[in-house]
Amino acid sequence: MKENKSTIIGFVLMTLVFVGYMFYANYQAQKQQEAQMAAQVEQLAEQASQALDTPTEQKAEAEITKTEGKKSDAPKLVSDAEKVEEVVVENDVMQIRFSTLGAQIIDVTLKDYTKYAPKEERNELVHLFAPESAYFNMSYYLKENMRNVEVATAYRNFELLPVESLGDKKVVTMRLPVGEGSIEHIYTIYNEQKPERDYLVDFEVRLNNLAPMMANQKSIAVEWRNRTYQNERSFKNENTYTTLVYHYPGEGDVEDLGISESTKEDDIAASVDWVSFKQQFFSSALIGRSVVLRQPQVSFATAEPKSGYIKDFAMSSSVDYTPQTTQYDFSFYLGPNKFSVLKKLTDKNGESLEMERIIPLGWVFSTFISRWVVIPVFDFLQKYIASFGLIILILTILVKLVIFPLTYKSYLSTAKMRVIKPEIDALNAKYPRQEDAMKKQQEMMALYNKAGISPMGGCLPMLIQMPILIAMFRFFPASIELRGKSFLWSDDLSSYDSILDLPFNIPFYGDHISLFCLLMTIVMFVYSYINYQQQGAAQPQMAGMKFMTVYMMPAMMLFWFNDYASGLCYYYLLSNLFTILQTTIIRFTLNDDKIRAKMNSHAKNTKGKKSRFQQRYEELVKQAEAQQAQQSKRK
Repeated sequence: MKENKSTIIGFVLMTLVFVGYMFYANYQAQKQQEAQMAAQVEQLAEQASQALDTPTEQKAEAEITKTEGKKSDAPKLVSDAEKVEEVVVENDVMQIRFSTLGAQIIDVTLKDYTKYAPKEERNELVHLFAPESAYFNMSYYLKENMRNVEVATAYRNFELLPVESLGDKKVVTMRLPVGEGSIEHIYTIYNEQKPERDYLVDFEVRLNNLAPMMANQKSIAVEWRNRTYQNERSFKNENTYTTLVYHYPGEGDVEDLGISESTKEDDIAASVDWVSFKQQFFSSALIGRSVVLRQPQVSFATAEPKSGYIKDFAMSSSVDYTPQTTQYDFSFYLGPNKFSVLKKLTDKNGESLEMERIIPLGWVFSTFISRWVVIPVFDFLQKYIASFGLIILILTILVKLVIFPLTYKSYLSTAKMRVIKPEIDALNAKYPRQEDAMKKQQEMMALYNKAGISPMGGCLPMLIQMPILIAMFRFFPASIELRGKSFLWSDDLSSYDSILDLPFNIPFYGDHISLFCLLMTIVMFVYSYINYQQQGAAQPQMAGMKFMTVYMMPAMMLFWFNDYASGLCYYYLLSNLFTILQTTIIRFTLNDDKIRAKMNSHAKNTKGKKSRFQQRYEELVKQAEAQQAQQSKRK
């Protein structure tokens, strides 16, 4: 006992020292980063809004020629900012605002989604990005007097043609005259009552009679950037799921820039067919239809908490050009990260764009379970049930029914270990010396075989359940279906449920108390205690793990999950409650006498036959003994 107490005290002291050091180091690093982040965010913000904030005369000067000389007589910027026009086009799911300056989309409003606010105040619709940060540019070089002149569309004011309504679609065309030719940006907005079509805006760039004026260039630069708003309750959680994602043509998966609390950038060595500025629940994606984006440079910078923004995104790439090129076909996806919508997006050949993979569902096994089991069941249930709290309850019951055989097998293995504990104690007393460890282990393996106990019987079922637990862990925070859905005291199951906002911040915990997280922790403690009482009685070696399993793990979950989605905490709360209920029912219906009878029956049926595991183990023991004998002879 003294040794165990010393071990525990040492572990606690080491933990306190480690946590204290990490907190101090994090505090010092954070102070240093704040100044850097502020400067970086300010710089990117100025760059992102340059197109609208810079006077037109200065913008004209920004179009630098390749060689020195007088300014180009090619299309000039308007001298009066009031000549810049805007037009708004909408369908049933979104409203899009266009500007003739750059002939680009400057604002997107999603009609079915609102920005987080307390329930009675939640009425502001989601905007995908800040209008002043919107920037899309394609750069062309024209021949003029033995030199090349750059024409950057982002700084040119296009002519707005009348908006056309053609059946279930509207077409916005903006034209920039260039000598005897022109550049046209054509946007097509659909209203087919199909989300996979209606959130997709086709973008066509036409080069009309431009080839005779084009300089000797093999590519056209494409630049795109914007700044995303904070739309969710938790800055930390939303930032975790906000990143830049891209896809290599023909690949079955996607790549991303990962997570960062400051800035991150990458030079992609290969071409991609789409780039997505991905938020937690929404995305703005540029898709190449007739082209690929060559070796893009991608980056993001994280905004400061409480600034109202999450990240500044940027992408710089190019598309191939030949004198025969007269048209480029793109699309913008401007909508929710909804699995059922994204998986229907296809390329020009009807092949999947794999855009549903921007939703983080975990590694291969958990992704498989989420894609083919959890999401279909969830989508089916919400067709008939309005309450998402009830849907999660039903989903929990279904999961528990599916894994019940594993739960039963795990409990039975633990119960058998408890029943044969006297025999195990006798073997420990028979072989107290370390030199007899192999003999003791052999007899224990024989005892396990006779009783029908698998050495992995207790932990293997739990390992098999892990992909399901991970799938649920990844599904709930990424599921847009839970966003804005209330249940009991939680006004948004996709975010934490705060019953008390603290006037201070607790390191690693936060500045609020999440009730679902607190209840989950309490129930987890009860389950861990009951489970330890059973396993500790059956396996003496578990005694030293009491502090970790009963106290430490629930405490860690309390700190870890306090900022997580309340829907996830609610699911784990229900899962632990049902596990306790299952264990209690099994224990009362399967007492030690019945277990002993099953073990005796198994022993009669096997008649001394050894399991493969036991045979393999005995072979290893014999090899070890032979090696020891050889070593003894050499000595």
